[in-house]
Amino acid sequence: MKLILLGAPGAGKGTVAKMLTAIDGSVQISTGDILRGEVQAGSDLGKQAEEFMKKGDLVPDSLIMGIMEKRLQQPDCAKGFLLDGFPRTIPQAEALKELLAKLSIKLDMVVSIDVPRDVILDRLTTRRTCSNSDCQAIYNVKSQPPKQEGICDKCGSPVIQRDDETVEAISHRLETYNQKTAPLVGFYEKEGLLKSITGTSSDVVVNAIKSELGL
Repeated sequence: MKLILLGAPGAGKGTVAKMLTAIDGSVQISTGDILRGEVQAGSDLGKQAEEFMKKGDLVPDSLIMGIMEKRLQQPDCAKGFLLDGFPRTIPQAEALKELLAKLSIKLDMVVSIDVPRDVILDRLTTRRTCSNSDCQAIYNVKSQPPKQEGICDKCGSPVIQRDDETVEAISHRLETYNQKTAPLVGFYEKEGLLKSITGTSSDVVVNAIKSELGL
């Protein structure tokens, strides 16, 4: 399957992507992961991207598209891929359309995961992450707390609330999403690729996608 997953922060894109990769061997592609990988590898693209990332600036679209072109041509993408968190803006969507045409890749579908704002706020503000950068296990104080309060089950490091997962920070992230990324729903609707799925359960979303693709 070749899919783009759209949805606000906390909509469950990452979880859905992981569940879908288990079905047919498609790979989950997150631009953040690719950027970090290129930086660690010390590639030319990685070095250029690192300069922007160190300053806290957004990496320019031209660089991101170069990295994406390289990634989509790697052998593991032959079975399929799930773009998680990309594209984020209309210009990126237009550049991606050109890139996929150039590589003769046809998308199956663009999935927009719709989750109510109050559910997202509850999900993210109750999320806790292991402070050990090599572990980063994720917990939820309501639904999946660590066995010992504040301590990671896997490595014993303190479990923290990330700075970007306070109510104020999440509200800001949702506003940014609504301004910049939500218009992609209209873009892909015009392209005839959009499938909107409303569901707070990842299983419901995955089953709807499987049904749509005839899996």
